Amino acid sequence: MPITDWPADERPREKLLQKGPASLSDAELLAIFLRTGVVGKSAVDLARECLGRFGSLRGLFAATETQLCAIHGMGQAKYVQLQAVLEMARRALAEELREAPLLNSPERVRHYLTLQLSGLPVEVFWGLFLNTQNRLICSEELFRGTLSQTSVYPREVVKRALALNASAVLFAHNHPSGVAEPSQEDRQLTLVLKQALALVDVHVLDHFIVAGNVVTSFSEHGLL
Repeated sequence: MPITDWPADERPREKLLQKGPASLSDAELLAIFLRTGVVGKSAVDLARECLGRFGSLRGLFAATETQLCAIHGMGQAKYVQLQAVLEMARRALAEELREAPLLNSPERVRHYLTLQLSGLPVEVFWGLFLNTQNRLICSEELFRGTLSQTSVYPREVVKRALALNASAVLFAHNHPSGVAEPSQEDRQLTLVLKQALALVDVHVLDHFIVAGNVVTSFSEHGLL
């Protein structure tokens, strides 16, 4: 049955206007984005198919163009739109992080890192560089690796911190395996980076591991 034939209070758009976006399911929110379905499937049905294929919104956002376009009704235009929405959300969070000292917003940092790193198929090493007031100068990907590891070069990290005139830095990387516990290699790398940056008076404030929706802090676990 087309969505236009549904009772008014069950249609996703009307429901959002009446009750707010938090009242909608993931499929209903995605259906609003999709706008239309395909022959025999409403936008909600198509949204449910997408979520079923990828397991969650996070899985959907992490899907490649080829994977998404394999679903009937989802083409390149929809893929581009999804990526644009995701990038706008990332930038909006980054703007929020710049508004106040970063250490005053630990939950925002976690949300931002989850949005950046969760669901990626390979390991990515990220840096958040801060000024003397602990405000964000910039956040960027520093290194990219494979499914199980990435090569991080302390010398390049030091050069980047100096180029940005950073006073402190937060590191983060993802574990595609889904396990958020730091490995011995993670601990050793953090120590090496901390020692290298200390030589140029840049402080390592924390190192986060992102696995799915779980974010582990080295600092909170006494590993710095």
